[in-house]
Amino acid sequence: MAHSMRFSALFGLAACIAACGCTVGPKYQRAAAPVPAKWDVAEPWRESAPKDGLAKGEWWGVFNDDDLSALEKQALDANQTIKVAAARLEQARASAAVQIATQFPTLSTSPSVQRQQTNNVLPFTVAYEVDLFGRRRRNIEAAQASYQGTAADLENVRLVITAELAGDYFALRQLDTELGILNRTVETLQKGLQLVDSRHKGGVASGLDVAQEETLLNTTRTQAILLRQQRKQFEDAIAVLVGKPAPDFHIAGKELNAEPPALDAGLPSDLLERRPDIAEAERQMAVANAQIGIAKAAYYPSLNLFGNGGWQAADIAKLANVQSTFWAVGANVAETIFSGGSRRAQVQFAKAGFDASVASYRDTVLNAFREVQDDITGLTVLAQAKQSQQQAVDAARRTLDIASNRYTGGLVSYLDVVNAQQNLLNNEQELAVIQGQKLVTSVLLIKALGGGWDASSLSAVQVKSKLKDVVAP
Repeated sequence: MAHSMRFSALFGLAACIAACGCTVGPKYQRAAAPVPAKWDVAEPWRESAPKDGLAKGEWWGVFNDDDLSALEKQALDANQTIKVAAARLEQARASAAVQIATQFPTLSTSPSVQRQQTNNVLPFTVAYEVDLFGRRRRNIEAAQASYQGTAADLENVRLVITAELAGDYFALRQLDTELGILNRTVETLQKGLQLVDSRHKGGVASGLDVAQEETLLNTTRTQAILLRQQRKQFEDAIAVLVGKPAPDFHIAGKELNAEPPALDAGLPSDLLERRPDIAEAERQMAVANAQIGIAKAAYYPSLNLFGNGGWQAADIAKLANVQSTFWAVGANVAETIFSGGSRRAQVQFAKAGFDASVASYRDTVLNAFREVQDDITGLTVLAQAKQSQQQAVDAARRTLDIASNRYTGGLVSYLDVVNAQQNLLNNEQELAVIQGQKLVTSVLLIKALGGGWDASSLSAVQVKSKLKDVVAP
């Protein structure tokens, strides 16, 4: 009982010393980054609360597309890149748990039998390093920040994968729309060719009229064939994102019929809390800052407490007797006096690493502002382009109607009709491209705005010591 009380007193003293110790190294503060006061926007954009527009976790729901939502769910469940990031998060959690475990003493034993002296020994050793100058606390701080940074990286990977999937999906639907236009045009041209051919046989139209219509028909068929190849490439890309083998994966065709959702860009300052890649870069700064403290702690002495105890007896049956117990307690202090400059170099290395993390953080922030501004500008331009292109399509239809009527009345050659048909086809395809680009750019803007994510969720990402973990082997 006496030796257990001495052990308790010894490690109680260690706890008091640790509580009174200091933590060397700079206190962490997030580095400042250049933030614009507002976006360069025009109507109908509004600067308002950014969190109102996107649902957390399932941002793609704003497009109201059941096929897209089903694919996104498959990607979250089966995408291998996401699984890699999730495994790395578990590694980071385990690394943080390793550092948390250093707060507690270690208990070990090495039973032995000494035959010459017929002694049976059941010893126990307790060891504990007092955290006088915060080296352990800095290690824990670095591990927790790294864990949070890895959590932010996982969210960023999910955002990148889901955005890439949505972009590929809308690009595929754009091709479906173009294929629909080409197929309808082929049907129209086939009817036109039958008309011209019958007129040619009746001596009303020339062979040139037939050749011109036949040329446009076959050219249109060729475009459709080539677009089907492009569509298959997007389909295969989606297959990989959802974790399916490309040969077994198919998406039924469906033309675009959706408009991009109305989005609020919010204030530029909000972006710092909404993008997981910015949060990850900020957490890496915290890790680098803690590394400076770890390096500086090497200048100070370490204090190690230890206690030995156990049972020793010639007869193994008497090991449990009080008379067979033995114990010893002690402490040692160690400090490196000369290190050949290695400690100074380690501090310099850590400081340079922190400077690099600050630059990386600011670069991430600047690129985030660029991406949002590019996508806002892109949507503004595409909205204007779609309006003018729709007018061009309407005019092209009127032109074709006029040319067809004039040809039937014998006022123009069939070349005017062919040119009008080609012009309508080109303008309809361009309108489909613009619509597809609008949807893809909307996806990119949502991604640039963080997909509804909020950095405040990282506060819950921490490893905390529990009794079952403390006594675990």
